[in-house]
Amino acid sequence: MTQLRDYARVICSKNSGPFELTFDILFDNLEDYDHFVASDVLTKESFAKLYQLKVSDIITFEHVKPARGIKITIPRPWSQGSVGESDMHGSQQYANLLSIEIPEK
Repeated sequence: MTQLRDYARVICSKNSGPFELTFDILFDNLEDYDHFVASDVLTKESFAKLYQLKVSDIITFEHVKPARGIKITIPRPWSQGSVGESDMHGSQQYANLLSIEIPEK
């Protein structure tokens, strides 16, 4: 099986304001995007499990076909810059997504 890190063009996370994190997954082409979405390996439920959240905590989970991407927004565990916060820019939070396995076409 192929892992998401080898399949998607961009996998990133970033701040979406001081209280939220946004994750973006972008694909090179529509065929790869459609295959990933159809494989159903990343759902609200699987994302919540991966990030130890309640499904109801996920603010946004959108498939954006014209951009060949997926956007997910969640609350930050700590507000940006607060005591205990370890990733000021939210740019290191995507790592859990890298090893998601995608079935072959």
